[in-house]
Amino acid sequence: MNSGIDPDANTRAIVRAIEDAKAGGAEMLFTPEMCGLLDQKRNRAAPQIVRESESEALRSICDAAKSAGLSVHLGSLALASEESEKNVNRGFVIGSDGVVTARYDKMHMFDVELDTGETWRESAAYEPGKDVVTADNTPLGKLGLTICYDLRFPALFEALGQRQCDAIAVPAAFTKPTGAAHWHVLLRARAIEASAFVIAAAQVGKHEDGRATYGHSLVIDPWGEVLLDMGGEEPQLGFCDIDLSRIKEVRSQLPSLANRRAILN
Repeated sequence: MNSGIDPDANTRAIVRAIEDAKAGGAEMLFTPEMCGLLDQKRNRAAPQIVRESESEALRSICDAAKSAGLSVHLGSLALASEESEKNVNRGFVIGSDGVVTARYDKMHMFDVELDTGETWRESAAYEPGKDVVTADNTPLGKLGLTICYDLRFPALFEALGQRQCDAIAVPAAFTKPTGAAHWHVLLRARAIEASAFVIAAAQVGKHEDGRATYGHSLVIDPWGEVLLDMGGEEPQLGFCDIDLSRIKEVRSQLPSLANRRAILN
């Protein structure tokens, strides 16, 4: 996606993608981080950020999923926290019946100053999540949930690996410099470590708020092979066939999950 500052326009794009994905034979659609609103100007964005129970975007996407009979991993929405004055960066798994079956709040906040002059302070506006989350019984089996910057913290993926996830979602809005340096290599490593598929839907291109994102939405198999790379130029809908029997094949050849031992300090 190339999400902008208008939540209604972003929601319409997701609803169209649900319809087109279903027409193309998909069983599940994955969208990027902050797919409902991508706006670095916090004063402008603030009136658009509401609690989950008040989110028209979430309601419309759930309705569209039910209408199409398609499961959806909604990468994340910016929502007002129910517990503090800050916001949460929250992802959702929505069943083909339109019901939310899992929600995950991004754990790791992107606080950084890049050589390009870009400065990001997510912790100033967002509170981190506390829980490791999986969604059972998706079309891909057990799905582990992460968001963007979480990719850099292997302990979270270790926990998802211990839970024997069949796939892990990594929706993202990676910057161009960090994406070019680390996106592919980290995602392939996480797939190999967890012996699981990794599905990473990404924001792409120059956005209305002035930022530029790296793109390259990827699907990676448990051996680390890239099955789909959607490039870094334009938003588009991509399809990928996933053979879940590949998980058992890889885990039998390289049983790292079974051989793993606790390391104590």
